[in-house]
Amino acid sequence: MTTTETTRVELLAALSHLSRLRPEWRLGQTLANLAMTAGRLDAGGVWDLEDDEALAAAKTLIEQYSDLESAVARDHVA
Repeated sequence: MTTTETTRVELLAALSHLSRLRPEWRLGQTLANLAMTAGRLDAGGVWDLEDDEALAAAKTLIEQYSDLESAVARDHVA
């Protein structure tokens, strides 16, 4: 598998993970959030977003929302 293919597979898995963490986000919102997290704030941000940038952004969001979910779960137990 090429690097591009590997990145694409990892990105699709990350999108799936994000959709479980943030089920209220529509797919378009998720893609826009990836672009913004990657620093693509202009109107064409999603269009110009490279797969490796999107993957890095997805990992950031997954970490952020996994930590938040863990904190909420701890608060409910306590």
